[in-house]
Amino acid sequence: MSTFANYNFKGQRALVRVDFNVPLDDKFQITDDTRMRAAVPTIKKILGDGGSVILMSHLGRPKGGPEDKFSLRHLLPHLKELLPGTPVEFADDCIGESAVNAASALKPGTVLLLENLRFYKEEEKGDKAFAEKLSKLGDVYVNDAFGTAHRAHASTAVIAQFFPKDKRMFGLLMEAEVNSANKVLKDTQRPFTAILGGAKVSDKILIIENLLDRANNLIIGGGMAYTFLKAQGHPIGKSLCEEDKLDLANEILVKAKAKGVQLLIPVDSVVADKFAPDAATKEVSNDNIPDGWMGLDIGPKTIEAFGKVILASRTILWNGPMGVFEMEKFQQGTKAVAELVAKATAAGAFSLVGGGDSVAAVNQFGLADKVSYVSTGGGALLEFFEGKVLPGIAAVTE
Repeated sequence: MSTFANYNFKGQRALVRVDFNVPLDDKFQITDDTRMRAAVPTIKKILGDGGSVILMSHLGRPKGGPEDKFSLRHLLPHLKELLPGTPVEFADDCIGESAVNAASALKPGTVLLLENLRFYKEEEKGDKAFAEKLSKLGDVYVNDAFGTAHRAHASTAVIAQFFPKDKRMFGLLMEAEVNSANKVLKDTQRPFTAILGGAKVSDKILIIENLLDRANNLIIGGGMAYTFLKAQGHPIGKSLCEEDKLDLANEILVKAKAKGVQLLIPVDSVVADKFAPDAATKEVSNDNIPDGWMGLDIGPKTIEAFGKVILASRTILWNGPMGVFEMEKFQQGTKAVAELVAKATAAGAFSLVGGGDSVAAVNQFGLADKVSYVSTGGGALLEFFEGKVLPGIAAVTE
């Protein structure tokens, strides 16, 4: 594997797997371009060396072939805005004649965007013949799509074998993602605190199991906290609860104690009489959630308790919100945690924020540049911290 920064792309066509799976509105306007902006430094380095760039990505989940609403053509105007002065072309296929001709005619300093890889079912199947056809478009393979690194697809895990080791590498984004994740898991400064939120314990069980061997503190918030509370015998009203995971929650509590991990569960909540922005709300102790009410955010005493631990930490991983932060009445807990993580970072801690909702939160509260690293990978980051080998990483490094 070559190191991207040291590679000279002069005269080379770089086939770059990016993650341009961005949200579009009903007029095909991009509502969040984070993933596209994240790929720009890699693209600019290749062009700056005198190479050309062929971009390949998926968009959405097309069912049986091409669908206009999933065409990467909709991203072309914004891609040109992100690369001012750079000629940006589009191929209406990713392996057919139009793609082959456009790639072979590509001049240095030019970018070519291929049509959606998932218009071919072979992409998600990890088809070797499809991967080989893609590989013929470029001289060098660059994987810069951390968001899809956990998928064993043709463009992420199979294609690398068609390039010699010195012609396959990670882009700058992928390098930063892997380095940041390794800084948390392997080069950990202690105390290490993991903050996990979101709706379900079942979504986070593997990451919890893995972190119990690594973290000093494990903070649990969001809807999943009420499964832990009910497991301990607390009344939770109409709060979210996975009834079939109560035993599992108790097992986690026992394991944490045995391993010397401080596991923090909310002590109070902001509860509501319905799941709506105009709900009646009150702050209650988690010993005293009334029947018919549901916990939708952590309360002030919990924020204070979590804050003491976060501010004393040297390494912080945050994945998942503390409540329904999309509604203003229930965003205080998530906002407070975001501010606490930022404050700890300013004091010298290394902080990694990952997962769609956590990333949305730090962006919403204007704190994305106040944490050490904001990951573009949701599922990929989770699987990395679950201790799994990600196919997109293994394909380039092994």
